[in-house]
Amino acid sequence: MTDSLFTELQDLNQSKGAGAAIDRLIETLTERREYDQLFDALLLKKRFEMELPLVQPSSSNGIPDDRLDEFEQCYVDSARRVGRLFLDDGKIPLAWVYMRYIREPEPVREALEQLDPRNIDEESTEELLSVALYEGAHPVKGLEIMLRVNGTCNTITALDQQIHQMEPDDRRKSAALLVRELYDDLCGTVRQDVEQRSGIRENSALEQAEFSRIPLRTDSLRELIAGRDWLFEDGNYHVDVSHLNAVVRFARFLTADDPELDKAIQLTEYGGRLAPQFQYPADPPFDDFYPAHRWYFRVLAGDERDEGLRYFRDKIDEEPDDDDKPMIAYVLVDLLLRIDRPKDALEVAADYLQDVEDPNAFSFAKLCEQAGRLDTLRETAIDHDDPVMFAAAMIQGGK
Repeated sequence: MTDSLFTELQDLNQSKGAGAAIDRLIETLTERREYDQLFDALLLKKRFEMELPLVQPSSSNGIPDDRLDEFEQCYVDSARRVGRLFLDDGKIPLAWVYMRYIREPEPVREALEQLDPRNIDEESTEELLSVALYEGAHPVKGLEIMLRVNGTCNTITALDQQIHQMEPDDRRKSAALLVRELYDDLCGTVRQDVEQRSGIRENSALEQAEFSRIPLRTDSLRELIAGRDWLFEDGNYHVDVSHLNAVVRFARFLTADDPELDKAIQLTEYGGRLAPQFQYPADPPFDDFYPAHRWYFRVLAGDERDEGLRYFRDKIDEEPDDDDKPMIAYVLVDLLLRIDRPKDALEVAADYLQDVEDPNAFSFAKLCEQAGRLDTLRETAIDHDDPVMFAAAMIQGGK
């Protein structure tokens, strides 16, 4: 702030009054793009108009209770104004400070959506990553930035840490992003391996090599590995196997409408052909990791649904540990709900998940309602000596 502005403000205060001086202060701070101070100046003006002490303009101390709402509305309006000014200047992290505080994150999300990760300057990267991913302004864009800057390994680690805090749609988009990235990388390395081993060059005839009957000029991993068992001999692999495992796991957040779902199926087909030491197990029903995921994705996609559902039902029946049966049943119930078979889901849940009531996750009572089977809920309430649930089911069911 230059001495000339101090002089101007003092002269205006003496000649035209404090209101004129404050207006000039706001005008000057706006012109100079000194928006943090502008925020305080806007609240200074409000306190002056309310005839309140001015020394701490952004504080709500000393404001009468009957005028507190009026001041808080000005606070929100000022934060919104300053946040948008920062966005207009491309200063997204500074805008986020204000927009997050007033719980209006959407303008920041929209600004992040417009960013091209390839054109972000290095100095801004860490702040944008923090805002987008770790503070939740736009997790998917944060992952895109991280992929460009830090690579696949760090991005997978970050998503593992954040995915359960994301909104469902962001989880789906994040999974799709990683599936696309890993799939394209894997296609590239497999194609390179085939070319190197067969001695084929880009423009030579594929028929020259016995094992090159399938075109290399394909974007399909399934076609690249078809009929080429030698790609997997001697424990050979073409992508970090821990990355493959993680991305296949993330892919469970995809939906039937996502084009990445078929790519996820192809990743399981590749993973299923890896040497046994790379077949990392997981909790049931995904202990046979790649085959189980392949069936899961194929059921979602509408391929061989009856066979896929039977696979998971058999998993329940064959599980020797009764404590693990509900975990497998939960996966099957969720899968049935995702393909719009609530009555079938209820049939499984009635055997294994009657006691599960989590308002933020699975609810047996909600499933009964969804399946139109409040009679089942009444019977369960009797079995569990729960008269409240019985009354709710009885009255809502009209009986």
